[in-house]
Parts: sequence; structure tokens; C-alpha cells
Amino acid sequence: KGKYGLDIRKTFFTMRVVKHWNRLPGGVVDAPSLEIFKIRLDGALSNLL
Repeated sequence: KGKYGLDIRKTFFTMRVVKHWNRLPGGVVDAPSLEIFKIRLDGALSNLL
């Protein structure tokens, strides 16, 4: 029963998003505007591929 409950938590949307958000570089997270955030996010994601 306990293991099942822990496995369900891993699939929550918020848990998945927070994990990836915390892995973003500080320059992306601290962007002063949405436009700059998008540009920096594209750059960070392109480095992963």
C-alpha cells in the first residue's frame, strides 16, 4: 500500500514540472520578461539536444 502511494505522487503534473523547473539555469529562471524567458528557454533546451 505505501509503495503504491509513492508511485502515484511521481506522476502528478506539478511534481514533474517542478523537477524540470529546478534544473533550469538561473539566467532562464531570472529573466526580466516573458519574451527574454522564452528566448533563454529555447537556448537552454537546444543545448540538451
